[in-house]
Amino acid sequence: MCRDREPWAFNSGPHCSEVSQPLRLGIIGCGEVSQCIHLPTLRELPQLFEVVALCDVSRAVLDVIAGQWIGATRFMHHRELLADAHIDAVLIANHSVDHAGTALDAIAAGKHILIEKPMCINLREADLLQAAEAGSGLVVQVGFMRRYAPAFTEAVERVRTLRDSIMLARVHDVIGMNSLIINSIGGAMPRSDLGDDARTRVRSAMTAAIAVAIGQGAESRARAYEVLLGLGSHDFSAMRELLGTPERVLFAAHRHRGFVLTAAVDYRHYVCQIEIALDHLPRFDTYLEVYTEREVLRVDYDTPYIRHIPAKLQITGTYGTAGITSTSRFSTRRDSFALEWQSFYEDIRHRRQPKTSVADAREDLVLFRDMVGLMQ
Repeated sequence: MCRDREPWAFNSGPHCSEVSQPLRLGIIGCGEVSQCIHLPTLRELPQLFEVVALCDVSRAVLDVIAGQWIGATRFMHHRELLADAHIDAVLIANHSVDHAGTALDAIAAGKHILIEKPMCINLREADLLQAAEAGSGLVVQVGFMRRYAPAFTEAVERVRTLRDSIMLARVHDVIGMNSLIINSIGGAMPRSDLGDDARTRVRSAMTAAIAVAIGQGAESRARAYEVLLGLGSHDFSAMRELLGTPERVLFAAHRHRGFVLTAAVDYRHYVCQIEIALDHLPRFDTYLEVYTEREVLRVDYDTPYIRHIPAKLQITGTYGTAGITSTSRFSTRRDSFALEWQSFYEDIRHRRQPKTSVADAREDLVLFRDMVGLMQ
């Protein structure tokens, strides 16, 4: 592998390789999602990415993960990793409260970015990111892997032809805590060497960032906003691609200390109902559903922590004069995260903005703010 080539950029080609040369990738944050999903996915994509650097605030986690990636340089601080001129792009998968600051540093360092959701915590941070990205010539892609699933993209194309006949839509996402599934298949190495000070710093920073987004208020209201950032960002992002951006939030409420959310958003000639909740059943009960006068489309998702379970598109319609037909299908078992990474690579190679862009993710924050504003 050629090591002295220049980093990939929109305005300068590689120094000693063709554009098909793998991108040299740095991983910022080696926690649960990196260990269980991103790093295993990247092992399957050596023609696209070479993991050359790893960074985590936990020395224990960093040493174990780096031991599995021989040759990758270890860093304890993201700015040290970003200073490495040999790195072309980074995955930002540290704590969500640190996403915006890390991404701003990465843009300043000239690195392409795949940033895990939520992109940031509030609109102030989103605006800073958008301003930094503008004119940088860099790809900044937000990690909404559900939108890269072929079952979903097929549904998007189909809904385009049915838009005028939609009667009702539903977004449903009720899942158990991820640990219930992860721990049953080997688990992720925890940051056991970090003390209470680190956890207090993160909690304090998150509380302050959420207050900027929704103001001060009840603890359950802040938790509802945090659930929207974590789980709801997947749902709203996919809803907007499938149906478009709604005109307004009609209704929103939270119950059970902020862990259960219901809402309704207005699409003028129909309403989309939204149900989001966290419980203690080890399963994913997650789907998008669109009702038209003659057809019902539904995209079902399963847990991403058991890899290569495809999203499925179910289509229900009429059969004969008084019958019903229903099909459930998927076109590939390629993992949605692998397709997301492939899109990231192609976006950089072809100098194009990703569909899950900074501006796109910002729209969710507007809806979250409006939803929480209606919650009592």
